[in-house]
Amino acid sequence: MSKFVLTDVRLFTGGADLTGQSNKVEISAEVEDKDTTNYASQGWKEVLGGLASSEISGEGQWEAGDPGKVDDHSWSSLGGVGPWSVGPQGAAVGGLSYFTSALRADYKLGDAVGEVAPWTGTAKSSWPLVRGQFAHPPGTARTATGTGTSMNLGAVAAGKRLYASLHVLSVAGTSTPTITGRIESDDATGFASPTTRLTFSAATAVGGQILRTDGTAITDTWWRVAWTISGTSPSFLFVSSIGIW
Repeated sequence: MSKFVLTDVRLFTGGADLTGQSNKVEISAEVEDKDTTNYASQGWKEVLGGLASSEISGEGQWEAGDPGKVDDHSWSSLGGVGPWSVGPQGAAVGGLSYFTSALRADYKLGDAVGEVAPWTGTAKSSWPLVRGQFAHPPGTARTATGTGTSMNLGAVAAGKRLYASLHVLSVAGTSTPTITGRIESDDATGFASPTTRLTFSAATAVGGQILRTDGTAITDTWWRVAWTISGTSPSFLFVSSIGIW
């Protein structure tokens, strides 16, 4: 990836796409340094890595009146934990995605008279910050059961985990339209014998979910998101990310 100017950053939290209401997004990650300096350190400070943490902060233009707007979502999620996904260069399939499960820690709005109404907010991680790829784009409506593009992310080593997020951004249809997402793996791009590794809860409304495997090694190297859709005239917009950490 070459140098680039930030013009198409995508920000998703829960079932909200805050891209059009954001003009700044920052991601940070750190590991505590624990002092272990002793008399055998030869005059040099020694440290060990302690607890790791990450944070996603954003700001932009305030909007309200819909569950997908920043004010509605921020008030409903304040103090709650859920998925956050950030795409530095958009959210196309295979594009870089940073995602985590995070606590909506703070929310601020308002400014001086005559200013465009702003918002700022912060989410603090409760899971690792995963560097993965988008497995499904947010702008493609799905109306029937199907599968996404296969991606070669590599195997999952013992002690590592596969992580996946799902943001359901819109739901339409009658007779309870429902989408159930899942993550499949195989040893080849054609997915002749796919294995389901993670299954999201059935969703009938906008919202977000994030899942991870249990740390058992997985030798398959190809991955994709798949979904089962039911209901009368259903239509869903959703975005999903997959990564290994």
